[in-house]
Formats: sequence, C-alpha cells, structure tokens
Amino acid sequence: MASTNRDSLGNTFLIAVALCLVCSVVVSSLAVMLKPIQQENKILDQKKNILRAAGMLAADSVVGPEGESVDELFSEFTVRAVNLDTGEYVDDAVDVASYDPIKAAGSPSQSVSLGTEEDIATLRRRENISLVYLKTGPTGLEKLVIPVRGYGLWGTLYGYLALDSDLNTITGLGFYNHKETPGLGGEVDNGNWKAAWRGVRLFDENGKPAVRLVKQRSPASSVAASYEVDALSGATFTTRGVQNLVNFWAGEGGFGPYIERLKINGLARG
Repeated sequence: MASTNRDSLGNTFLIAVALCLVCSVVVSSLAVMLKPIQQENKILDQKKNILRAAGMLAADSVVGPEGESVDELFSEFTVRAVNLDTGEYVDDAVDVASYDPIKAAGSPSQSVSLGTEEDIATLRRRENISLVYLKTGPTGLEKLVIPVRGYGLWGTLYGYLALDSDLNTITGLGFYNHKETPGLGGEVDNGNWKAAWRGVRLFDENGKPAVRLVKQRSPASSVAASYEVDALSGATFTTRGVQNLVNFWAGEGGFGPYIERLKINGLARG
C-alpha cells in the first residue's frame, strides 16, 4: 500500500483550503450572531449623542443627573419624519424606527442633487425625508434636535444640532463621526469649544441662518456677538465646514421650512 506524503504540496493545499472554509463559517456565524448586538449599540450611541447635544447627558456620563438611563431620558423625545422641501410631517412615508436619512441621500429616488451655490456643506445630494427629535413638556416644545452633516478638511462630519424652545437659541452641537486632524480640526470634540455653542443665536432678525465662526469675536455687547463662535485654531477648512453645515441645515435646503412651520403654528416659545 502506498503511503501518503503529508508534506506534499497537494496535501498542504487541501489543509489550507479546509482551514479557510472552517474560518469563514466561524466568522460568518459570529457576524450573524453579533449583528443584533451591534445594531443595539449603534442605536444606543445615537441616543447618547442626541441627549448630549440637547444638554441632557454629560459627555463623560452614561446616566442622567438623577441616575436616569439613556433609554429613560430618550423616552422624553418624539421622533418624527419630515419632508425637507415642505417642512411637513410624513410619518406614514417611512418607518422612523429604522429609516436612515444618510442612506436615503445616496439613493436617487429618495434624494435630490444639490447645485454648487446651494451646496455650501458639500453634500452633493440631500435626502427628501429626514428625522427630527422633539422634547415636549407641560408648556409645549422644550427642545428640537436635528441631524447635521457637512464636509470638513478630510471628510464629512456627522452630528446633531439642538435648539431651545424659541427655535433660535442653540442648546448644543456635537459630532459623533468625523476624520478631522487630532489637535486641529479634531478640536470639534473639545468640551470647552462645544460648550461655547450654548446660547448662540441661529437666525438673524430676517430669519436667515447667521452663525459665524470667527478668529476675533465682536464686542460682547454687540448684536454680531450673539451669532459668533470661536474658530478652531489652525483648522481653517474644518472651521469653514462647521459654519457651512450648520447654516445649510438651518436654511431653505435643510430644516428651514420645517422650523418656520413650527414657528407659524405657534410652537416656538420665546
């Protein structure tokens, strides 16, 4: 009987193929098993970022000031789908629990192409329908949080902008994903810089987005100062990108029609 050469090229190849197949099955099985957990973590992270923008959750904490869980705090919000062109609610058009506006922006049937002049945030396409997060209380609307994004230096910054009940005063701005340079554009994550957004006015007296990131602030007593935030030192492109993305999503091409509709309906409280 002929003996098998275990060290032959053919035998080595068969063992390698078998090992690859086993590893593929294991990896695929783990991916399927872990997908629900990954999805839950993604949703939890989204809730944290919305709460932090709204000033309801500290940056270094996973519980509220009175020990509330993230889910407990987020339960105070209502999620609505909004047609960005008309500003109307279209909750029946999408499933708000699973709808992804960013994914929709990549679909020609669910988005619109933006012209050069209007595309100040360098998005190229904008979804037709997006989501808003509203916190209401006994006296009505208390917080409005909207998703924002736009191009910085190295890529797109993704975050949330929160407004107070007057729909003009910024409560907070935070980014959950970006590729900006650490120590420069990456300072968008700096707690002190983020805190400087609180109280900044989003719209001017004509109702136009007016936020400006400046190297030298106007006198504190001036009207201009109420629209200003310190620029990021040494990060010109990121600074310009943040200013443009905030003003885009607050404007006609973003949530401007929706915010104006809320004001007309008397939901803004000054």
